[in-house]
Amino acid sequence: MRHFRQGLDKFLGRSLALIMAIMALNVLWQVFSRYALGEPSSFTDELARFLMIWIGVLGAAYVEGQHGHVAIDVLVRRADKHNQKRLKQLVRLVIVLFCLFAMVMGGLRLVYITYLLEQHSPALGLPLAVVYMVIPISGLLIIYYKISDMLSN
Repeated sequence: MRHFRQGLDKFLGRSLALIMAIMALNVLWQVFSRYALGEPSSFTDELARFLMIWIGVLGAAYVEGQHGHVAIDVLVRRADKHNQKRLKQLVRLVIVLFCLFAMVMGGLRLVYITYLLEQHSPALGLPLAVVYMVIPISGLLIIYYKISDMLSN
């Protein structure tokens, strides 16, 4: 399980770096086309927005896997060792439940509705269901990370 998690971490990290590089090139092209060519590119603003959504939501899953999120652990630090473990497991369970209901189920519903309504972005013509698919994907990744943490402790 540890080997799979390390591979997933590496894949997510590289994917996020690639998305960030694409976004940087996209923004550079927008600036160049606006100031050097005098006519801004029509798709760059929309693409930058969609890439930022993917970086933010996938980045949250990656940081969760790296235990990098900010946490308020006042209660945990004041508890004895046995109760610290129980509180940490409870917090992980709440995170799993939130991700399951809000991100996975809610995200899939959003993807399904935008797919049924055939909503597309104006400049790129990209189905918005593709853009929103990052929400349930990230929810599943966070659930995996939290269950992995629960089983390892």
